[in-house]
Amino acid sequence: MKQLWCAMPLVAAGLFFSSNASADVSSGALLQQMNVASQSLNYELSFISINKQGVESLRYRHARVNNQALAQLLQMDGPRREVVQRGNEISYFEPGLEPFTLNGDYIVDSLPSLVYTDFKRLAPWYDFISVGRTRIADRLCEVIRVVARDGTRYSYIVWMDMETRLPMRVDLLDRDGETLEQFRVIAYTVDGQVANSMQTLAKANLPPLLSVPPGNEVSFNWAPSWLPQGFSEVSSSRRQLPTVEMPVESRLYSDGLFSFSVNVNRASQNSSDQMLRTGRRTVSTTVRNNAEITIVGELPPQTAKRIADSVKFRAAQ
Repeated sequence: MKQLWCAMPLVAAGLFFSSNASADVSSGALLQQMNVASQSLNYELSFISINKQGVESLRYRHARVNNQALAQLLQMDGPRREVVQRGNEISYFEPGLEPFTLNGDYIVDSLPSLVYTDFKRLAPWYDFISVGRTRIADRLCEVIRVVARDGTRYSYIVWMDMETRLPMRVDLLDRDGETLEQFRVIAYTVDGQVANSMQTLAKANLPPLLSVPPGNEVSFNWAPSWLPQGFSEVSSSRRQLPTVEMPVESRLYSDGLFSFSVNVNRASQNSSDQMLRTGRRTVSTTVRNNAEITIVGELPPQTAKRIADSVKFRAAQ
């Protein structure tokens, strides 16, 4: 498996730096069709999810019954872990934990978030580049790169079934072309029988919905003065953490594909500059002006550090 993983960056890099790759206006439309197909078809995917921490085998079923989305994600190895969706309710079942339900549009733990992205929104900030065609899971696929024009974040390569438009493989690459994560379909089915197998979910009793208290409106005396193109603030909050004496102020940003938060709290005598990246997630901490500024999210370390360095504070009124 180690040899297989080491070979992945070479395969991905071959596509990533292909001299034959050229911008294709229709590639964005194909990606939008993948979004629609993933949320409208009745299908079952058996796939593996690979990252630097290991390999997981999973099965994902999706159907629409009476115009309602039904989905199930099942971990195939080890203790049974299951996530199910009925409409806008996502329920989690894990060993040793009380089952619970959250509101959501899709199961975030299954297909890569790229699959559910609104590519029309991304078009001003990303290039969608047709790389060619190849076979995955014995299906002929279109291969498309998704690359930010300003070069400040990660990129994707998508292998999309030419017939159904479902994703057969999705690689997340860092700025050097190394594979950080891979979603890869091993076998799949698209037919009405999937909907029949999901009928029981339509009538099942799901765990209670967890209530999330509404956040209070907050205002801060700081903000980043630089953001990668296309990012905008989604929410802000002030909360008390068990390990931090003073409240932590946070702003959450997203471009519709990647997201990150900027967190500011008063520095302590133990505060220090730090940088940690685990897979797609970077944690970058900078201490300045008696404040600890921490960027957490799906960003390359260089970009996270630049955002932290750009944070400006207003003088207290």
